Amino acid sequence: MSVSTAFDRARADDRAALVGYLPAGFPDLDGGIEALRAMVDAGCDVIEVGLPYSDPVMDGPTVQAAAQQALEVGFRTPDVLRTVEAVAATGTPTVVMTYWNPVERYGVDRFAADLASAGGAGLITPDITPDYAPEWIAAADERDLDKIFLVAPSSTDERIAMTTAASRGFVYATAVMGVTGARATTSDLAGPLVARTKAVTDLPVGVGLGVSNGAQAAEIGAYADGVIVGSAFVRCVLDHAGDRPAQLAALTALASDLAEGVRRRAS
Repeated sequence: MSVSTAFDRARADDRAALVGYLPAGFPDLDGGIEALRAMVDAGCDVIEVGLPYSDPVMDGPTVQAAAQQALEVGFRTPDVLRTVEAVAATGTPTVVMTYWNPVERYGVDRFAADLASAGGAGLITPDITPDYAPEWIAAADERDLDKIFLVAPSSTDERIAMTTAASRGFVYATAVMGVTGARATTSDLAGPLVARTKAVTDLPVGVGLGVSNGAQAAEIGAYADGVIVGSAFVRCVLDHAGDRPAQLAALTALASDLAEGVRRRAS
């Protein structure tokens, strides 16, 4: 199931879609699956499953800590596929967000085949651009998987056009310059980036901006098709380490607040 179905449903409700992220295997394999399902139950429209990697140069300290914890408890690449299968079984479009090196090591065509078999919708590839991804594009096209590439405030209009033309599912607008992480205020770079992107594509545009509450989600949902939240969900788990019920309660409360926010849409 393409993530576009979730964006279509949200648009029909006159709201933005809520996209929630956690790394696979965090706090452990079964706990991560339970956490992601709780986020679905509380209102996430799309789930991003992170593939923990030992050199997460684009991630902020919160996501890095989560990935490191997953690796320390024995995460292996097939675990991300097990997680995708369990979450996609809820009927929620589920994508993998990963650095390119683990996919290359696994085998690009093999990874695409196994992701499709697990019910995954596609792949977000933050550190590879379409012009360097012909093997992935071919493997994804063969299996009708979404190819979700990133645009940034520094992207030229030509790069945005090239990137969106190669994308399927949605376009990921990363509107913060630098590493990821929850922030107290939203960025004034996001609106113009979304406008530039929408000028050249009919694909939905999701914004990743360090959102941490419903008010911020409403603000971004006023102009973006999707609000992407990662670090704030990770923080819920880290802040209640070792206490599974408290972790699930915190995730549920945050997802509910964010889901209410995208439905409110600040004017």
